[in-house]
Amino acid sequence: MPTRTPDAKSVTSWVTDAAMAPSMHNAQPWRFHYSQADGALSLRMDPARTMPRTDPSTRGLHIGCGAALFNLRVAAAHAGWAARIRLMPKGSDRELLAVATFVQLDESDDIVDLYPAIHRRHTSREPFSDETVPDAVLVGLRGAARAEGARLDLPGDWQIETLLELVWDAEHAEELSAGVREEIARWMAGTDSARSEGIPSYALGPRRYDGRAPVRDFAGGQQVEGGRSAVFEQSPCLAVLGTREDEREDWLRAGQAMERVLLQATLDGLSTSLNSQALEWPELRWAVRDPASETGYPQMLIRLGYGPVAPATPRRPVSEILVVM
Repeated sequence: MPTRTPDAKSVTSWVTDAAMAPSMHNAQPWRFHYSQADGALSLRMDPARTMPRTDPSTRGLHIGCGAALFNLRVAAAHAGWAARIRLMPKGSDRELLAVATFVQLDESDDIVDLYPAIHRRHTSREPFSDETVPDAVLVGLRGAARAEGARLDLPGDWQIETLLELVWDAEHAEELSAGVREEIARWMAGTDSARSEGIPSYALGPRRYDGRAPVRDFAGGQQVEGGRSAVFEQSPCLAVLGTREDEREDWLRAGQAMERVLLQATLDGLSTSLNSQALEWPELRWAVRDPASETGYPQMLIRLGYGPVAPATPRRPVSEILVVM
């Protein structure tokens, strides 16, 4: 009896869910190819969406694609299929990041519970309240990262001071680099409602008038139409997601772990914000690492808290990112 494979309609739905993942500057640097003959779905990077200035190694691109891969796994499981993933298949070209094949689930996978969060999760650039995130919730988020082969460290007070200083150093370096600012500007969608990529002005959030939460100023100090200022948290709840190694496979695993953490946090009622500024500068990224941690390489700084519902950012139509053969 021939092995059953998912139909094109199902795969199209799963890729639509996969594309809800966060990516650097909402560039959505992924492409999918589905072979109906053998039921294999390939995930490829989109070289037109690389960022030579801010992400020359494509580490950030891989993390975004890893996040999309985790969403794909959740969506497939929700439909009763288990995704069998091969990362970085041997002998493949550099653009091929992973290949997924699918088998029907015999029993429920616990990641199915995360499915409702895929379309509810949005990056928040708003102030969070001073309400403390319960320890039990943070323990659960650490477990989510660990389940994907990564680690989520929760810095103490003195470590948070160091992290904030490093983010501020990165902000200043960014201000001084015309090339970096030009690259970021490419991904600012402004008020163009027709754009299906980048960060629209309504999702930028307010400028930080006071407070110490690390929130990136994508406008580069420029006035944004309808812009406002706000007071952010004085004692932000920060977490550092990291991996033991720093190869391309590790970046993809970090992306999957990041998305699992974000989806779980969403179900827990938390708002989340991502910050990679200090990690985009090699000399600062090394300083982010906690020498007492088992994490050798920090991959993402995550801000957690309780805040208003964040708006959704645009997504490319599935017809642009999926080819069915």
